[in-house]
Amino acid sequence: MLEKPLTANGSTTPTPGRTEPVLIHFEDLDAMGVVHNARDVQIFGRALAAYWTRAGWPFDPGAPRFAEVFFAVRESATTYHILITRAGAVHVQLWLDKLGNTSVTYGFRGLSKDGTVLHAEGRRVQVRIDPATLRPAPIGPALREACGPLLRHAAAQG
Repeated sequence: MLEKPLTANGSTTPTPGRTEPVLIHFEDLDAMGVVHNARDVQIFGRALAAYWTRAGWPFDPGAPRFAEVFFAVRESATTYHILITRAGAVHVQLWLDKLGNTSVTYGFRGLSKDGTVLHAEGRRVQVRIDPATLRPAPIGPALREACGPLLRHAAAQG
């Protein structure tokens, strides 16, 4: 166990990004009593939805900005370290490694509630999609600005 909470770069030095509390539900557990490996996408999705909803960009088709946050997952990879063995709260630390013209690359870490245990870490690439054509579309200036607090490095934009 670590004495200080882990951060995005694997050290205890603070990095940009946000940490979101996420509940692990009983149905997230498999027959062996651990979080099923297919649930990491949903758990990360819960953290993303909470962050962006609070930031004013909900994933709600009825919301005025919905077309701007219409993204599809292009790639997802997770490395597991310590299994989660019960329902309850965990923390998901998320940040942007890259903010491109039509895509974003998120980094994430699944941590214990106290931040001392690294359960999993990974990355996810998402492409902004035009809802009418279902083709890649540029990320607009307002959303780019809203991504600022998540950028891991200022050079990650571009």
